Amino acid sequence: MQNVNTAEAGAHFHFDRSWHELLAREGLSAAAIAGFQTEIYRYFRNSGREFSWRSEITPYRVLVSEIMLQQTQTSRVSVKFEPFVAAFPGFAELATAPFGDVLRYWKGLGYNRRAKYLHDCAGLVVSNYGGDMPDDPEVLVTFPGIGKATAASICVFAFNKPHPFIETNIRTVFIHCFFPDQDKVADRDIMTLVERTLDTENPRHWFYALMDYGVMLKKQVGNVSRKSRHYQKQSPFTGSDRQLRGQILQQLLDHRSIAVGDLPDLLGQPPERLQPLVDALCAERLITERSGRLRLA
Repeated sequence: MQNVNTAEAGAHFHFDRSWHELLAREGLSAAAIAGFQTEIYRYFRNSGREFSWRSEITPYRVLVSEIMLQQTQTSRVSVKFEPFVAAFPGFAELATAPFGDVLRYWKGLGYNRRAKYLHDCAGLVVSNYGGDMPDDPEVLVTFPGIGKATAASICVFAFNKPHPFIETNIRTVFIHCFFPDQDKVADRDIMTLVERTLDTENPRHWFYALMDYGVMLKKQVGNVSRKSRHYQKQSPFTGSDRQLRGQILQQLLDHRSIAVGDLPDLLGQPPERLQPLVDALCAERLITERSGRLRLA
């Protein structure tokens, strides 16, 4: 759809903010879209969040921030982002850095396989694309650790291209506004509305605004995403495989090389609990095992 002139439409459209009622009554008209965009942008102008990856935009900085932000709160990413890009200021520097160095700067963000994904993505950009990140979601989705939503979001934020996507805060906005009395809301139904309300002239700022509005809603009305058909409650971290995987990697950061047989004493866990985790870390190429000793990849 073409972007609606929100100032013009809003001048004669008095939106009652019962978005779902209006949708049922008259469909998603141009005036309704304009009213929705106006409200989202009004909030963003007054209360939008500021992040360094928004104030200085390059394809590299967008890629780093988007992978860091997968399953990690912005407050934690804000602390780690600038030191990371200072240490590895571009694709070439990241691609040629030892993985152990990358992991040290990643420490504290969790889900450490994402550090490997990012490292490998940088290598692909350098080796296959001459150091220039592709601006096509269909290409980016073939990169390690990048799914359809992340591929679209990278193209939106790095290149200001109008590719619709859904993440947790966007999902919150649309469920709250358009499906307030429903449970098990499917993303395909949300995506229809995301596509139709998209500001195609400035998708980057539109999605910034949507996400910030979603953050505000979570503070005011709670976690609306529980109404999503795709909602999954995160399992406790303490004592989990995720925690033990991180401890194995930390031991290798501290000691560079460890005998497999020493891990049970170092971590206070039986060998049968640790061996599947070691095997998985090797399969994911985060670590290597040779002659009974483990090292970072």
